[in-house]
Amino acid sequence: MKQRVITAIIALILFIPVIIFGGWAIEITATVLAVIGVYELFRMKGIEFKSIEGVLASLATIALVFPIHKYLGFIPEGTDVLSIFYILIMGFLALTVFSKNTYSIEQAAFPALVTLYVGMGFKYFLLARGEGPSLVILMFGLMVVWTTDIGAYMFGRAFGKNKLAPNVSPNKTLEGSAGGILSAVVFALIYLNFYPAQEYFGFNLVSMIIFTIIFSMVGQFGDLVESAYKRHFEVKDSGKILPGHGGILDRFDSMLFVFPVMHILGLF
Repeated sequence: MKQRVITAIIALILFIPVIIFGGWAIEITATVLAVIGVYELFRMKGIEFKSIEGVLASLATIALVFPIHKYLGFIPEGTDVLSIFYILIMGFLALTVFSKNTYSIEQAAFPALVTLYVGMGFKYFLLARGEGPSLVILMFGLMVVWTTDIGAYMFGRAFGKNKLAPNVSPNKTLEGSAGGILSAVVFALIYLNFYPAQEYFGFNLVSMIIFTIIFSMVGQFGDLVESAYKRHFEVKDSGKILPGHGGILDRFDSMLFVFPVMHILGLF
């Protein structure tokens, strides 16, 4: 527990200034975290990251997350990044031709899906930050995830009896899940008192509370999805980069689901 707390404090000291500063700092940070996330999934699967697949996956992830048009003058601002992403994904498919039947489309599907899953999650994390007052939106998403995690842990420890998804994550309970949602709603009510819903988010208070419940549930589902990956690959953590916490995916699994849903619902 001591190690977890120390790691969390150090991570926040480094992370919070980056999201406050925004700009190139958060763009580079989000891109690096995304590539590490893809690496962690490759590692779980047992695929060598120093390979053609690893190179293609890294480039595809960078294409999705990093706003390359801002820094590469020969790429127009309106360029569809998904087109660049798809061209790189075609590289995985090309391996089925040049591998002399040793590389199948099923094998190509894993790095393609992994890149899309991690890359799009961090892309929307970055879009949530945007410019100026968008920091309010990004912090709202982060805090909903964090308060859900804390609330689920505390309520689960105190009242947990009924398993939420025993085949995937045996320690999670329905009581903990409900406590996580309740904690997120309490946070939202406090947060929106300082940053009025209509002014900062374009929705009324009732809508934002409903959204908070949705985000809390979606975040918990994202956590369960990553737990399912780890159980399938028989690993305890996605990585070891954060002592006491595991890997990048262990910390960002919920956010990879929450921020795309926030975008779909029109919060940014």
